[in-house]
Amino acid sequence: MAKIFALVALVLALPQASVTVKPAVDVTAADIQATIKKEIASSTTDTPIRTIDAGGHNVSIAVVYRPKGAKGTAAAHDKVTEVYDVLEGSGTLVTGGTMVNPQRRANTAEDVTQLSGPGVSATAIQGGVSRRIAKGDMVIIPAGTPHWFSEIQETLAYTVVRVDPQRVVALK
Repeated sequence: MAKIFALVALVLALPQASVTVKPAVDVTAADIQATIKKEIASSTTDTPIRTIDAGGHNVSIAVVYRPKGAKGTAAAHDKVTEVYDVLEGSGTLVTGGTMVNPQRRANTAEDVTQLSGPGVSATAIQGGVSRRIAKGDMVIIPAGTPHWFSEIQETLAYTVVRVDPQRVVALK
């Protein structure tokens, strides 16, 4: 028993690792709804609300709005993982497969610097896994995974949490 007390005393006497506590950041429902309204008014589809240094990596929250019938481009992000949380509507999301007519995005493009880092855009995806996603669904899209909405059945709005371990996207 004395050995245990001596060991505990030794551990407590060692210098403790310094941990920098970062403040929590709120993105409210009102922030999200206001962003959707701005996207509708300006025909914008992907708007970052906040991007923070989360200690070793950046994390951002954005809102994406896609009107019914909209045709988007396929994408694959080299370094950024995305998590979709569908707020309203539905669409057919394709992941994996082969990108059609892939084009590397310019390093200075706003998509690269403000949204999702370096990567590739394409006109479509051949093959891959197709699934209908709708309100309440969540999807994790790892970095490097091609993804594309082949169809928007109902106007679609979703939040995107982007995890950026190499800090390639600017803070906001």
